[in-house]
Amino acid sequence: MNFGNLLYWALAFLLVAIIAGVLGFGGVAGTAMEGARLLFWVALVLLVISLIMSLIRRS
Repeated sequence: MNFGNLLYWALAFLLVAIIAGVLGFGGVAGTAMEGARLLFWVALVLLVISLIMSLIRRS
């Protein structure tokens, strides 16, 4: 799985959360928002690890 896929799913969960919030489904919106937040942070951590590893390999 690459970063693009993780960010794609994070944006998909964010979109579901926004639509559910507008329609009044608070529980679904909260769950989808937490999923989007989790996927975003996982992608960010993996990106940082990947950047550090690539810098180490160049040395």
